[in-house]
Amino acid sequence: MTKFYVKEGTKNLQHKGEKLITTHCCYCGMQCGMHIRLNEKTGKVVGVEPRYDWPVTNGKMCPKGVTAYQTVDHKDRITKPLIKKNGQFVESSWEEALDLIEKNFKELQAKHGKDALSVYGGVSMTNEKCYLVGKYARVALGTRYVDYNGRFCMSSAAGGFMKTLGIDRGSTLPWTELEHTDCFFMGGTNTAECHPTSIQWFWRAKDKGAKLIVADPRETPTARIADVHLDLKSGTDSALANGMMHILIKEGYVDEEYVNERCNNYEELKKNVERFTPEYTSKITGVSVEKLLRAGHIYGQSPRSVVMFARGIEQQTKGVDNVSLYTSMALLRGQIGKFASGVATFTGQGNGQGGREHGQKADALPGYRKIENPEHVKYVAGVWGIKPEEMPKAGVSAYEMMDEILKGKIRAMHVICSNPAVSAPNNEHVWKAFKALDFMVVSDFFLSETAEFADVVLPASTWAEDEGTTTNIEGRVIRIQKVKDPIGESKTDWEIMKLIAERMGKGDFFPYKNVPEIFEEFKLASKGGKADYYGITYERLEKENGIFWPCPEEGHPGTPTMFKEKFGTEDGKANLAVVEWNEPGEVPSTDYPLTLTTGRVVFHYLSGNQTRRVDFLMEQCPTPYVEIHPELASQYNLLNGDTVRLTTRRSSMVLDVRLTKAIRNDHLFVPYHWGKELSINQLTNPALDPISRMPEFKVCAVRMEKA
Repeated sequence: MTKFYVKEGTKNLQHKGEKLITTHCCYCGMQCGMHIRLNEKTGKVVGVEPRYDWPVTNGKMCPKGVTAYQTVDHKDRITKPLIKKNGQFVESSWEEALDLIEKNFKELQAKHGKDALSVYGGVSMTNEKCYLVGKYARVALGTRYVDYNGRFCMSSAAGGFMKTLGIDRGSTLPWTELEHTDCFFMGGTNTAECHPTSIQWFWRAKDKGAKLIVADPRETPTARIADVHLDLKSGTDSALANGMMHILIKEGYVDEEYVNERCNNYEELKKNVERFTPEYTSKITGVSVEKLLRAGHIYGQSPRSVVMFARGIEQQTKGVDNVSLYTSMALLRGQIGKFASGVATFTGQGNGQGGREHGQKADALPGYRKIENPEHVKYVAGVWGIKPEEMPKAGVSAYEMMDEILKGKIRAMHVICSNPAVSAPNNEHVWKAFKALDFMVVSDFFLSETAEFADVVLPASTWAEDEGTTTNIEGRVIRIQKVKDPIGESKTDWEIMKLIAERMGKGDFFPYKNVPEIFEEFKLASKGGKADYYGITYERLEKENGIFWPCPEEGHPGTPTMFKEKFGTEDGKANLAVVEWNEPGEVPSTDYPLTLTTGRVVFHYLSGNQTRRVDFLMEQCPTPYVEIHPELASQYNLLNGDTVRLTTRRSSMVLDVRLTKAIRNDHLFVPYHWGKELSINQLTNPALDPISRMPEFKVCAVRMEKA
């Protein structure tokens, strides 16, 4: 039920003829609090007001959040089902579209088996819908092939946290404590642009004397406010972290009592990092010995510290290793489980945390259960009303599903709230796979680059047209309110999955009449798991400004600070990471002498399917570009505004030059928010982390030529 709310005592928020609906932003993991302005006469969303009572962002919003409302009633919205006929999309009825889906899904499974179908989910959806994606794939379609776009975002963080701490929650502490932290060590994150409303916490802490250390090959807006900028080469984070731990041990900064009581592998770690002297680490990373020592001393001497990181260290073939090592730095200092201290990852997508916990990963079931565990399967099968033996086995990761398509194992795919035609590495391989499908369905509210490949496009709702919950960057479960009904004939993703389930003869397993009914089942499915939401209610979320999981029973206060007494491993101890440094999947060579890295800009979000439709955001950043250091540019006789061709082992593309000293002189940087010929992911390396199956977006070898 829609809640209309205006903060008491706040002036000039509510406009005449409008209602304010309290909710959260649809974009990054900050999930900024906001009030959506709804015109009562037209029923259209007309604006947004800041929400000062939301403790995580305190009324702050970024350019994307301020303009997010403009996508809800946008002229590009798909309002009726589309069916491709003779290469062109034609509007159709829901009945015709569902008939076609039913016919193709059933025929392909009859000919090729249950696993001929696949589902590709996303984590810009609510927990309720993410939960349902896994159930939809495994129960309605009966396929093992389900994965999601978080594989390209948070999977390495998840793998590293599980390996070291035994539970994957993106932050071990509530962010409202950050202003009391004495030191932040940030690796591979440009949070000032990627999570702009987060920066207030670091400024607050700095105003109280806190120090900031940033490891990044670029002098980003985040690095520019750092006390120490560790300008390392992309792909050398493992060496940097080992080097930092060498300094911590040598200088006596290790909390020996904490480590001996609460951690495993300390002696092995000490032996492993012996050779990572500042000189040796400098040789690998390119960071000066002086900077390494200064960073080590600042971090080691700080009473309260938080190690933080993002895709820069995670989107590598060593992503899980990197996360494990950065987490081990915090463990050596005895920081995890304490006030204003710990470890955290910057969640990329709005529900990047909740979306990976509840069953749309290839090997996962709700509550962070594992599909290889018979007891886990038995419990979830009981909740779903199926026999344990009916539960499909584990599938493969998102990018590997493309390989399965080209092998002829996957014949059809339903893509839900995702745009892998832009966001996946080695784009041309993905495009080839989509063209090879016998049948493709896409649920989206815009005709994305991925939707263009589809045989049927189903009009889905935006975040403002449905309700539910998400889990923010801290691990705080929050309430998303419905602002208005879906426009035209569009439907919510859960309704679409329910309709297809009914067509597949599985409607009895999807009896939901509304989102709260899904939430109750989802909570039960999570009960007893590592990500336990069972004690959470909508009423409590609204009253308490969210609840931190785990929350195993009603009345439980939730868990703002993780691991106060024990870790989530079998023996209750954290596992310090003993990891060697290995080179990235590609290193510069004679033919490809430079290093390419990619990332976000403040004005766009992920594949740009939403933000590229907002005029103001496109005015600020209309096209991609390549950042080049002037020293490197001079070697190629390049000036600002020139065009260059970048070529990797996969493809090539032409980009405009943007000269900047805020990047290493052996690196190139390109933002990734554009599709087709403007997509930098035509060039990126699909080499995968052996554990997380995360592609190596952040480093590949490239050749540059003047175009």
